[in-house]
Amino acid sequence: MKSGFLDKLIARLDQVDPGEVQRLVSRLVREKGFLESVFEALQEGVLILDPEGQITYVNQAATRIFGIDAQKSIGQNLSSTVRGIDWKKIADPNRIISRDMEIFYPENLYLNFYLSPMQGEMKQDDHLLGYVLLVRDITRSRIQAEENVESEKLNALTLLAAGVAHEIGNPLNSLGIHLQLLDRKIKKLSPEDQESLSNHLETAQGEIQRLDTILKQFLQAIRPTQPERESSQIHDLLRDTLNTLSPELEERHVQISLELAEHPPLLKLDQTQIKQALYNLLKNAFQALPASGGRIDIISRTTDYEVTLTIRDHGSGISPEVMGSIFEPYSSSKKSGTGLGLLIVRRIIREHGGEIEIESQSGEGTTITISLPRQDKNIRMLDHDADHVIDLEPTEQATTL
Repeated sequence: MKSGFLDKLIARLDQVDPGEVQRLVSRLVREKGFLESVFEALQEGVLILDPEGQITYVNQAATRIFGIDAQKSIGQNLSSTVRGIDWKKIADPNRIISRDMEIFYPENLYLNFYLSPMQGEMKQDDHLLGYVLLVRDITRSRIQAEENVESEKLNALTLLAAGVAHEIGNPLNSLGIHLQLLDRKIKKLSPEDQESLSNHLETAQGEIQRLDTILKQFLQAIRPTQPERESSQIHDLLRDTLNTLSPELEERHVQISLELAEHPPLLKLDQTQIKQALYNLLKNAFQALPASGGRIDIISRTTDYEVTLTIRDHGSGISPEVMGSIFEPYSSSKKSGTGLGLLIVRRIIREHGGEIEIESQSGEGTTITISLPRQDKNIRMLDHDADHVIDLEPTEQATTL
C-alpha cells in the first residue's frame, strides 16, 4: 500500500465509512506482518531508521550480527547502538551510502552496509520518511579473497622456484666441486701456505653451504608435497624434537615447561614434516629469548575434534608492523633469518587439515598455537530427558533420537 495513498486517507479520515476504515486497518496489519516475516527470514541484517537515525525496526539477523537486543534498541540512535557507525557522517537524504566495516563484537566479522534514504512516493511529497540500512556479512568472501591472493603469490613463487633451482643450483654444485679440488691441492702445500689459504677456503665453503641451505628452504616452502601419514603420537614427536635441540637449549640456558594432556589420541601425521614444523617453532621461540636464557611453555589440549599444541616464549615479542607480514616470504626480523620458517610451518599444518594462530606483544613474548584434527572424532548428542551431554565412542553405534 503506497504511502501517498495513506496520506490522502488520513487527510480525509473523517469522511470515510467506519467499516471501510476497519477493512483498511486490517489490510495494513496483514501487510505489516507479511513484510516483517520476510525481513525476519533474510540472512542480511535490516534496520529501519527515522530521519534522525532512531531505530524503528531491526530484524533477527541484525541483532545476531551486532549483538544487540531487538526490544531495547527500538527508539535508540544508531550510533549509540552499533559501535563504529557515526550517524552524522553517513546520513545524507540525497545519496546512497555503501561501505565496508570490521566489527569485533560479538565476534570478529567483516561487513558491508548499505544505507538508502526513503522518500515520499508522490511527486509533491519529497519529504524524508527515514532510512533503510542493509547489512551483509562478507567475512567468508573476504577470507576467500585473501586466500586467492595468497595462492597467486605461491603460484608466482613456484614458477620462480623452477628458474632459481636451475640458475643457482647448478652453479652452486659446480662451485662446491671446485672448492673440494682446491682443498685437496691446499693440503699438499706447506703448513705455512695451508694456514693462510685454508681460512679463505673455509669462508667460501661456508657461504656456498649457506646459499645451498637458502635454496633448499625456498624450494621446500613452496613445492607442493603430499604428507605420508601414519598413526602418530604428537607428544612423542615433540620429545624427539626437544632431544634434537637439547644441546642448543642447554647452551642458551633455556628451560622447558611442559603441561601436556593425558592420554592424547593418535593422529594421522607425516612424522618428518611435523618434526620439522616443531623444530622451526621451537627454534624461533628460544632465539627470541634474551642471551641470559629464559623459559618456553609448551601446553597441549584435546577436544572431541582436535588436538592443540601451544608454544609460548617470554622473549622480545613481535611488533605490530612485523605481525602484518609474518607469513610473507623473506620477511624476517632476524639478521640471519630467511623469512621462510613460518611459511613452511603453516604449509605443513594446513596440509594436515589444521591451522596455526599467532599472538604476540612487543616485550612480552609470543604464543603460537597449532590445531590438528582428530581421526577419531567423538559423537555428541543431547539426551531429551536430561540437560547433560552424552559422549559416544567412535566404535559405538548411535541410535536416532
